[in-house]
Amino acid sequence: MAWQRWRYRNAVSPELHACWQRPPQLDKFLVVDIETNSLDAKQGEVVSLAWVAVNANRIVLKNSEHLLVLGNQSVSESAGFHLLRDCERSQGLPVKDVMALFLAAAAGRTLVFHYAGLDMAFLNTLSRKLYAAPLLLPFIDTLEIEKQKMQRRDQPIVKGDLRLGACRKRYGLPEYPAHNAFNDALATAELLLAQKQVLA
Repeated sequence: MAWQRWRYRNAVSPELHACWQRPPQLDKFLVVDIETNSLDAKQGEVVSLAWVAVNANRIVLKNSEHLLVLGNQSVSESAGFHLLRDCERSQGLPVKDVMALFLAAAAGRTLVFHYAGLDMAFLNTLSRKLYAAPLLLPFIDTLEIEKQKMQRRDQPIVKGDLRLGACRKRYGLPEYPAHNAFNDALATAELLLAQKQVLA
């Protein structure tokens, strides 16, 4: 990651560069989830962004946030998943303000996602647009942790086994309503702590 940051040293904005200058502290995480109006990070928009802080083995809700993002596109059919309507989104914050708050929260922490591929694609698209570089922040993926654990135990993995709810169920964690960014971030934070306990 250091060499990737070096490549962007002359282009990256001061805001993102300042975040890079704060390396993640041991056992400090920021669990992140986004809701979008599309699965295509190049065409779609982030509708909402939420994060939950984890310090060591504690979820710190006072350092958590759930923000609606003001956008130019309609939520269209995606409203059937995240239940956010255009009228609600119109009360959101401009994306540059949301990302500034996100960077401030992420500084000094390792990001955590459940299925990082989609979320990071959208966040990197925004970061390139706003800060002239991808995020290039360290992250872990609870889906990949679970997948590797099951593979080591020679457990078969069938469709749906790695969904957030299915992963939580294997640890005896309760079911939460899905497709709400804050609920999913909190659910992922709880899954992370359960995985850490099992893998310790």
